[in-house]
Amino acid sequence: MAQLQLEKPIAFFDLETTGVDPAKDRIIEIAIVKLNTDGTRDTYIKRINPERAIPAETTAIHGITDDDVKDAPTFKQVAHDIFTFIKNCDLGGYNSNKFDIPCLAEELLRAGVEVDFKKRKLVDVQQVFYKMEPRTLSAAYNFYCQKEHVNAHAALADVEATIEILESQLDRYNGTIENNVVELHKFTGGDDFVDYARRIVLKNGVAVFNFGKHKGVPVEQVFKKEPQYYDWMMQSDFALNTKQCISEILNAMLLKK
Repeated sequence: MAQLQLEKPIAFFDLETTGVDPAKDRIIEIAIVKLNTDGTRDTYIKRINPERAIPAETTAIHGITDDDVKDAPTFKQVAHDIFTFIKNCDLGGYNSNKFDIPCLAEELLRAGVEVDFKKRKLVDVQQVFYKMEPRTLSAAYNFYCQKEHVNAHAALADVEATIEILESQLDRYNGTIENNVVELHKFTGGDDFVDYARRIVLKNGVAVFNFGKHKGVPVEQVFKKEPQYYDWMMQSDFALNTKQCISEILNAMLLKK
């Protein structure tokens, strides 16, 4: 099986959460497998107390109950350990660009840890799969690795399956997909967003809104014509990272004056 070629470590990770909204929901389990340039691996796994009830419909998916995490640390208590573990690493996962990375960024920001994943290369294994063989994670594991994913929605099992799928993808698509993180980052769409929730994306290098009445319109253009739109976003229930990004855009505009 192909081994991912690395110039720096990459941390593949998977989250189990209280729901699917990065701005509102909380992490209850995180598993990280760091692939080092020398071929070794380091693993970090932690159950986390979300400081709120876990909905029954969510427990039905991953099997984690309130009792399972009642004595676990809060995210704030482990935030610096997690950030240190992934420091100087590129990041990877399955559907990670649209879910795991936004969720992790929000939790770190809530804990007071300044984070900027834009300097990292992001490898979303789901995007390789969707572009080549559209399926779910379990189907991807069966298709590429000829195995049953028996522990689906257990964070460590999911992240280990993700790495094994990527290694099989590199074998299968040898010559079509280059075996390095930079090219995988490009292939899986790691450059087209401004905020992790993808409320703002890049179009021809320009930040444009990706939702609502201003979808497709440059952010700077909206803020010039309708400055109250910035205030509305800051006061609404958008992700902290989204608010951080629009503030950076507004500040850059003010510096141009």
